[in-house]
Amino acid sequence: MTYDEHSEMFEQEHRAGVGARRPRADQSMLMELIKVLAANPSGLRRWSVMRAIRRERENAAREIPQKFEDEVERTFRQFCADADDGKPRAASDALFYRPRERAGEVWAIFPDRAKAWLDSESVEVN
Repeated sequence: MTYDEHSEMFEQEHRAGVGARRPRADQSMLMELIKVLAANPSGLRRWSVMRAIRRERENAAREIPQKFEDEVERTFRQFCADADDGKPRAASDALFYRPRERAGEVWAIFPDRAKAWLDSESVEVN
C-alpha cells in the first residue's frame, strides 16, 4: 500500500469516526508475531524476532514503519504473561511469555493459546 493510499484510507476512517487504523495495525503485528514465534517453539531472542518480521515485510514489499521495533515490542508486551509494565495478565489472555530457563531477552509463544486465539478471530471475522 502506498503512502497516498494509506493516507486516503486513514482520512476516510477519520471522517467516518471509525479510527480503526490503530487496531488494524496492532492485529497485523500480532499475527506476524504469532507466525514467527510459532515457527520457533523454544523461543527466539528479541533481535531475531525483529529480524524475522522485518525480512517477511521486505519479502512481501510491505511497509516497515519508522518505529517498527517499538510497535513489535508493544504488541508483545500487550499479550505477554510476564509483562514488565506491572499489569498482571489473565492466563487465557497471554499468548507470549519469556522463558526463565533461557538467558537474555528471549520471547516465546504458548502454542495452544495462540491457536485458540486464531480460531476465535477467524470466527469473528467471517
